[in-house]
This record gives sequence, C-alpha cells and structure tokens, in this order.
Amino acid sequence: MKAKLSDQEQVTEHIQELEPSVGQIVETLRQIILSTDPEIGERIKWNNPSFYYTGEMKEFDPKEYKRDLIVMNLHKGRIMLVFPSGAKVNDQSGLLEGDYKDGRRIAVFKDTEDVQAKQGALQKIIVDWLELVDKE
Repeated sequence: MKAKLSDQEQVTEHIQELEPSVGQIVETLRQIILSTDPEIGERIKWNNPSFYYTGEMKEFDPKEYKRDLIVMNLHKGRIMLVFPSGAKVNDQSGLLEGDYKDGRRIAVFKDTEDVQAKQGALQKIIVDWLELVDKE
C-alpha cells in the first residue's frame, strides 16, 4: 500500500504532472504565495493547488471558506487565482477582477513574466487578506 502523500507532496506531484510551461508558472506563483507569510499552507482542493490560512481562527461555518485564501484554476494560456473572499480586500492595483455575488475575485496570469510583473500587487493582496482574518 502506498503511503499517503503530505499536502505539500500532493501539490508538488500535481504541478509535476502539468504541461511544463503551465507547471513553471504555477510553481512560481506557489513560491510567491508561500513566501508571503509563514502561516499560509497548501493542499489540493477542488482538484487544484490551493492555499489557506493555517493559524488560529474564531469558529465559523465551514461553508464560508474563511480559511481559504486562493484556489488555482488552471487553463491553457492563463492561470486564474480565485480568491473566495477577495471582495473583502481593498485592492487598489486592479489585479483582482470580477464582481461575483459570492464575494470571490479572480487574478489572471498569462505567463511567468506576467507573474513577476504582478508579484508586488499579489503579495499586497495576500497581506491585506491576512489582516482581515478573524484570528483568536
């Protein structure tokens, strides 16, 4: 019987199975997201890499997805980062797109250069989001 992979190993394996050009963009985004704060964890959720807050939080209804920071949505030619509660963040950069009733917002990246150009805005959104978490 194969040992169950850790969340981190599952994300690594998932990225390695992607088309190399997509995998490179995903890995770059992964490193940026994880390096932004030590309390960001990663796992596979909804069949894609996702990132969440690992610290202590006040109790909440799991359907509110308050712990979920980003879920990747991978398409050929573009990588979408879905922020389930992105509407809470006062994003002045214009990186977060969409006006969904459920409060999610999306950031779209075309390639590695696009990711690098938007790195500062992405990290600011993550930091701002973490400041809004209902911590204990």
